Amino acid sequence: MKARQESKSVNLQPLPGFMRGGGEVSCLLQAMDWGRSPLGPPDAWSPALKGVVATLLSAEAQIVLFWGPQYAALYNDAYWPTIGDKHPAALGQPAQVHWRELWDDLEPLLRGVRETGVSFSAKDRPFYIERHGPGETAYFDVSYSAVREADGAVGGVLCIVTETSERVYFQHRQAFLQELRQALPGLGQAERIEAHAVRRLAKELGAARVCFGEDLGDGRYRVGQEWAAHVPPITGINQYAALDPALREALLAGQVVQRNYEANSAMPGFQGLCATLHAPVLRAERLEAMLAVHFHTPHAWTPNECVLVQETASQVWAAITHARAERALHALNEDLEERVVNMLAQREASLVHLHEARKAEIIGQLSGGIAHDLNNMLTPIIASFELLRRHPQQERAERLIDGGLQAAERARNLVGRLLSFARRQTLKPVTVSLAALVADMHELMARSLGPAIVLQVDIDTALPGVLVDPHQLELALLNLVVNARDAMSEGGQLIIRAGANEGSVPRPQGLEGGRQLWLQVSDNGCGMSDEVLEHCIEPFYSTKGVGRGTGLGLPMVQGLALQSGGGFSIRSWVGRGTEATLWLPASEAEVVERFVETDAPQRAQRPTRVLLVDDEPLVRQATLMQLRALGYEVTEAQGPAEALGLLDQGLVPDALLTDHVMAEMTGARLAQQVRERLGQLPVLIITGYTNLTPRELHGFDVLRKPFRQDELGRSLARLLTARG
Repeated sequence: MKARQESKSVNLQPLPGFMRGGGEVSCLLQAMDWGRSPLGPPDAWSPALKGVVATLLSAEAQIVLFWGPQYAALYNDAYWPTIGDKHPAALGQPAQVHWRELWDDLEPLLRGVRETGVSFSAKDRPFYIERHGPGETAYFDVSYSAVREADGAVGGVLCIVTETSERVYFQHRQAFLQELRQALPGLGQAERIEAHAVRRLAKELGAARVCFGEDLGDGRYRVGQEWAAHVPPITGINQYAALDPALREALLAGQVVQRNYEANSAMPGFQGLCATLHAPVLRAERLEAMLAVHFHTPHAWTPNECVLVQETASQVWAAITHARAERALHALNEDLEERVVNMLAQREASLVHLHEARKAEIIGQLSGGIAHDLNNMLTPIIASFELLRRHPQQERAERLIDGGLQAAERARNLVGRLLSFARRQTLKPVTVSLAALVADMHELMARSLGPAIVLQVDIDTALPGVLVDPHQLELALLNLVVNARDAMSEGGQLIIRAGANEGSVPRPQGLEGGRQLWLQVSDNGCGMSDEVLEHCIEPFYSTKGVGRGTGLGLPMVQGLALQSGGGFSIRSWVGRGTEATLWLPASEAEVVERFVETDAPQRAQRPTRVLLVDDEPLVRQATLMQLRALGYEVTEAQGPAEALGLLDQGLVPDALLTDHVMAEMTGARLAQQVRERLGQLPVLIITGYTNLTPRELHGFDVLRKPFRQDELGRSLARLLTARG
């Protein structure tokens, strides 16, 4: 926007053909006063320069051309965000003027290519650059190549760059945290852990002081260990208000607090400091401590530094808490015979504290795994929509939409697995024949296994049915088959069998009484060690390597079994193979025939009015658009009260589509009240996570969020067909 506004002050000249197709940069070139540029008027440019400019302007890669002995800069739309505030003043001007802070580093590279004609390339090359105010070190993959004139002389240097700062910072941050993770347990005492951590973080950031402040709950904090250079010590008890009256409230809200002060204006005890950052350590919404980082000079905090301080605070404080709990246990065990009576209560309290510290660590690992996988899926979704918005080109819109939908589908599957693991998935259990279900999946499983693995099925068709959600059971079985395939890299045999005889297969611990059938997948692959077997059902635990699995397959299988009223067990032997057994409750009802679903959305067959109720505006709007695209007439209500009011005013819908979790009342309760007015009205309840029981459903059909348009269309079509 800034560049476009500045271009209005110059009379536009006809744009040469080779300068077209470059978006904003082309507009700037058209408006430029070429008399102020060493390049001179474009009509007088050499054919080589014109050809390179035509290529770079339309390219999507980040490209800058430095031309002539003064290295006048020409670049494209993809490149200028890399240089930030230097744009648009740097366009067409000598590089030394606008790249002066890194000229001593950049100029020898450009001169080497210009004088020798030999290309230069590097990965993760650091450059100090001032592009958003204060300077920063950024990292780039670079390729500098000579551009020759018709006579063979080098006219300029073509630079193709890709910024890798975020990845490099992430790697540096992970390396630092991994070093701490390995070093801290061996230090033993909490004081040594704290002293080592603050010293390492101060060295990493170049800080004047780093320390933990343990919150005392009364507006004060205690500093036990600190690393400081040329600043007064603050060990002991301190007041939050000495730095900022609002500091503790901001930390309680989970905020990382940054402050810069005028020189010599810091409060008593903090003389010589001009910048501070405080990161909170919260547990159960209670402030336990803060990690403070202070600087001698004003400091522009980068997002990478803030994340590093936050993650260091969480990791180190967990280690400190763990060490304190262990030391308390050791102290309690000394002279236990003499103190057992009066110290028993304290020992139990310390055990609880140790357990809580371990639980917090596990929750952190689980949250990190979920965030990592969801971020990987959200990245292409956000990028696709952003590209569609900025560059709505028809030829690539379909590709971007398909990519975004694929990432969203992966995210939906991940959430489904998490809900299965947590036993919060909304299941639709029916009576299923194990023999028929496995037979229907035989071709899919055979393709998944490949020709080197022999698939053998041994399931008696006379076995009674089991009560389970067939779709979820198919996913669980496919997970077990894929795990078995990965364990047989050289080929082998996979056997799927089922039975009702509990004597031949060990029943898992904790499985309640009642008749159960078992479904077993066994292979003769590499097997698992006792250590791997112990952790294999933990969420996000995987031995397949990065990018080959989320580590949620087995937790999802176990979650489905337990939520269905069954159980799950797994046995393995190194070098001999693995047996995974799923237990499911037997059903006396008749087997339900599977409904074959088509991919095409089912449109409304006749004029049909749907009453749509959802108190979340974005979800309601998206669902309304899907329904209208399917040919339905839609009346929307932003909550149960408005929906009931519409009915009282005389609205008579053909179907009710309602969210379940709403502020005023649940969707199931709303459906009951609507049925009191319209007795046979078809009702479809949509839900994102609630594990609704048959008693809570009152016979209403359920559609799980998130859903595609074809799923919504099929669900409504079945409801309306059943009504007749």
